[in-house]
Amino acid sequence: MSLISTNLAEKNLTDFKIIDASWHLPSESRDPYLEYEQDHIPNSVFFDLDDTSEKDTDLPHMLPSEEKWSESISRLGISNNDKILIYDNSKLYSACRCWFSLLYFGHDIEKLYILNGGLKKWKQENKTTTNGKTNIARSNYKAQKKSSYVFKMRQINENIKSNNFVVVDARSLKRFNGDIDEPRKGLRKGNIKNSICLPYGECINQTTNEFKTNHELKLIFEKIMKIKNNNKFVFTCGSGVTASVLAYAYRIINNQYEPIIYDGSWSEYGKYSP
Repeated sequence: MSLISTNLAEKNLTDFKIIDASWHLPSESRDPYLEYEQDHIPNSVFFDLDDTSEKDTDLPHMLPSEEKWSESISRLGISNNDKILIYDNSKLYSACRCWFSLLYFGHDIEKLYILNGGLKKWKQENKTTTNGKTNIARSNYKAQKKSSYVFKMRQINENIKSNNFVVVDARSLKRFNGDIDEPRKGLRKGNIKNSICLPYGECINQTTNEFKTNHELKLIFEKIMKIKNNNKFVFTCGSGVTASVLAYAYRIINNQYEPIIYDGSWSEYGKYSP
């Protein structure tokens, strides 16, 4: 599995193209690019989640076209055959979203790595950071999307009757249960019928910002399997970002799993579903 420790990453940094994929919730009032300019892992480039997402939609953070993705990644100097180390200064969710996006657009999963603990753990261990500018030589990235990795609302609705897979929601339990309002306007409260809630933070050690152990993750997902008698998962959340954490976490314990995300997530379902 492509989860790499800070110590191992530090010893092998020159083997990778390095991406800072930091992104923060609007409520946090943080500027990820400004933070990147002030402090980042040497030779990393900044991946702008908002700028890279599809613009011609009223849904947030939707995956763009192959052409848009190819252009964005080429500007970062990344080639199709590069080994890529992804980190964030968030809570792993934007690093996981970047990982899923690269995977969706055809990058070899064996060449994608996430820094366990992210910049938080890297700095806790006093490893080297810089505010220097990274020199980028534009590449010619060619995306080839894997459409089967993204489900549409139609497939989610059909599954309510067929129960072919389990929809796992990464939002908080209060949002899932409809106990609080959604942070985005125009969305009703609640969840997708027959779905189950697994807040993404339950997969992460909040002290170190690392994924929990394989044993702990296995127990988390086995509980869902027992409840639903099914081990086929499609992950959802508010806008497709934290769902990527669950997809990555399940991939850690099941390397045969090909990640599937309902990209529209509750931003679409809570607005447009019947």
